[in-house]
Amino acid sequence: MTLPTHAPVLVTGGTGTLGRHVVPLLRAAGRDVRVLTRNPRPAADGVEYVAGDLLTGADGKGAGGKGVDAALAGVEVVLHLAGDAKHDEATTRNLVAAAQRAGVRHLVYISVIGADRVPLGYFRAKRAAEQAVAGSGIPYTTLRAAQFHDLTAKTAAAMGRLPLVPGLGGMRWEPVDARDVAERLVELALAAPAGLVRDLAGPSVRTLGDLTRDYLAAAGKRRPMVPLRVPGKVGRCYREGANLARPGADRGARTWEAFLAETLPAGAAAGATGRVRTS
Repeated sequence: MTLPTHAPVLVTGGTGTLGRHVVPLLRAAGRDVRVLTRNPRPAADGVEYVAGDLLTGADGKGAGGKGVDAALAGVEVVLHLAGDAKHDEATTRNLVAAAQRAGVRHLVYISVIGADRVPLGYFRAKRAAEQAVAGSGIPYTTLRAAQFHDLTAKTAAAMGRLPLVPGLGGMRWEPVDARDVAERLVELALAAPAGLVRDLAGPSVRTLGDLTRDYLAAAGKRRPMVPLRVPGKVGRCYREGANLARPGADRGARTWEAFLAETLPAGAAAGATGRVRTS
């Protein structure tokens, strides 16, 4: 399947953590880019912004909005990066319906590793959105990624504000850099639809306690940590690694330590950087 290069690529969530990396990579690849945003804004750096609300299909906030259908006009490829834990299934189904009407030929969706295994609302919503994409009849690609370094840092910062930091026993993460995910998504978007592809995780598996210690050290903070076991089915799933990448997963090359060194004043030992490492 050969996709034309003249049609704009639509990116939802193009101003978010992931989208801020994806959009310039698409432009660097020579593609025209259209970003669906809830607030009208002028075109900039060769990127067109179209206001629309994925939950309602309406024209977004403020004057000048055009709506989701207008955003999809003439589009062949859509990268659906917009995430909403509360409404993810509904917004994805609305996008799918609009993409069907527009004749979209490739729908790329970013999901989360463990979407089909972790019994939490966020993961269930991602799984339902995956199913909406897969059942749409539109050729698609779905990439499941691990938690981003940005989210890991926010989680560690939140725990670091507590007088006693919970050391969540058995909870392991393998955080991945958003830039590695963006590079992989752009590769997938500019290729033929591939269905559910290999997971993409970070270069190493770490306990959440260790990740938090790293963050606090890099931020120049000292906090006592107390062991805490996550109870019930959720705790068991995490201890069994249901949130971790399956065998054969792709691995990002940018490390947690490098991310901390870049983003925190005190810094941490710089880690290796590079492109995604594939199996």
